[in-house]
Amino acid sequence: MAEWYTEILYPELAQRLRIDKVVFHEKTRNHEIMIFEHALLGRVLTLDGVLQVTEADEYVYHEMIAHVPLLAHGAARRVLIVGGGDGGSLRRCLMHDVEKVTVVEIDRTVVECCRRHLPAIGAGAFDDARAELVIGDGHGFVTKTKDNFDVIIVDSTDPIGPGEALFSRQFYAHCQRCLAPGGVLVTQNGVPFLQGDELRDAARRRGALFAHAGFYIAAIPTYYGGYMAFGWASDGADLRCQSVDEIRERFQAAGLETRFYTPEIHVGAFNLPPFIADLARIG
Repeated sequence: MAEWYTEILYPELAQRLRIDKVVFHEKTRNHEIMIFEHALLGRVLTLDGVLQVTEADEYVYHEMIAHVPLLAHGAARRVLIVGGGDGGSLRRCLMHDVEKVTVVEIDRTVVECCRRHLPAIGAGAFDDARAELVIGDGHGFVTKTKDNFDVIIVDSTDPIGPGEALFSRQFYAHCQRCLAPGGVLVTQNGVPFLQGDELRDAARRRGALFAHAGFYIAAIPTYYGGYMAFGWASDGADLRCQSVDEIRERFQAAGLETRFYTPEIHVGAFNLPPFIADLARIG
């Protein structure tokens, strides 16, 4: 009889995937980590019973969380990634002409097991001389660091357990302090159809701090519920309001090869369906 992975992130429904083979399973101080093989999705990473990434569609999430802010900024040199222990966001950031990308991951085992068992996702990104890995709490890091960053990417778990602090007003305020002039903060912000309260709370908290705050979206097959939202916040110029031609020029100059991201998708992703725009509306 087949063994099944069952994710119950929401009380009203569950998602099931057949486990063809367990590749890695370990409980650490921070997470219960499992990697298993699936016939359609390739290898799958779960943390604390919640699906994080699959080999089959990781490119959608990672291209959108990394290329959108870096190409919108246009001249990012220093990038901070909070979370992102699988290396997929780091890999995409390093495709750009950046000086340094700092990854702050709370659990070293996540990094090590992904490098060993999901090597295609990071593709050796942690070995790049421009990459810096810090094992520690992301909230604590942004509270204490004296560095400034052009782009901050919060590639976190949902607001459960270790990830909860990364959705707080205090965390966003510290990120704002760490941003260089003209910098951009982008966050993983869940599936609005099922996590509407999370999106509404994030909109309120970031809207009280930043001159420009909003969301963009992408449909990622293994995140049940339709569109995933990415949070967006910046001061200075509103970098969401750029033309396809301008983004295309930067995209071509960077020489990027992508499987999902295009300049047209970049610009269109900020045009939210009304049900998401209503959740994001402040006041």
